[in-house]
Amino acid sequence: MNIVLNPQFAMLKDFVYSLPDTFAASGEVIYKARNEIRIFTVQGFEVNVKKFKTPHILNRIVYTFFRLTKARRSYENALQLLEKGIETPAPIAYIEMKAGKLFSEGYFISLQCPYPYNFRKFEGEKLSDSGNEAVLAAFARFTARLHESQVLHLDYSPGNILFDVNSKEARFTLLDINRMNFCPVDQATGCRNFERLWGSDEMFLYMADIYARERGFDPGECRQKILRAHLDCMTYFDNKKIIKQNLKEKNYKACFPLWYANLKYLYFCGR
Repeated sequence: MNIVLNPQFAMLKDFVYSLPDTFAASGEVIYKARNEIRIFTVQGFEVNVKKFKTPHILNRIVYTFFRLTKARRSYENALQLLEKGIETPAPIAYIEMKAGKLFSEGYFISLQCPYPYNFRKFEGEKLSDSGNEAVLAAFARFTARLHESQVLHLDYSPGNILFDVNSKEARFTLLDINRMNFCPVDQATGCRNFERLWGSDEMFLYMADIYARERGFDPGECRQKILRAHLDCMTYFDNKKIIKQNLKEKNYKACFPLWYANLKYLYFCGR
């Protein structure tokens, strides 16, 4: 077992070291699907513990010998973000477990973020709805600052962006940060980073203008690139749903053009 504890949270050492034995029977479950997230109250701290899904045998080998685990990447990426002045829940620790000399389980422990909203709030809403213009303008500026800081979140999706609104401006924090690149972000890549967000075309056009202004890009080009990226991404997910239904109905022939279209999308997006 490998445990790395943030020195700022040394007082939580006993709690962290006990997690492999106590996680399954304690805490409050707030998410359980591929991964599982539980909330704990420890010494006055509200602590978020994410247990990653046990990988299949091939990935166990990869994570043992060739690639950093998701738990470790989450912890180290959080430290880098905070160094750059970008909000993410403070990392407390990460745990790597082995079975038969191969990596088997990973945990990422952080403070729980209190922000009440995520980007799903904008589904079905209009730009003119109360407060939306101010939040989306702040978000476009936040994204521009993120990219200018050479940070590219590879899972920049509605549930991974939390925010709160105070008397000055909306504040944003990033979650699910194990997949990130720290590299220069050009115009095409930056515009494509909006692709998985939710909202109306009007909202995307509004954000594109502000993002372009903040980064010194041509607004018309950013509008076109962001709308195109969002449409392509939504088409990709729609195709996945149709493929799944066709497979249930054993209509395999209808799947091939959709598979081909989705493979092209993944290839050109560099995924």
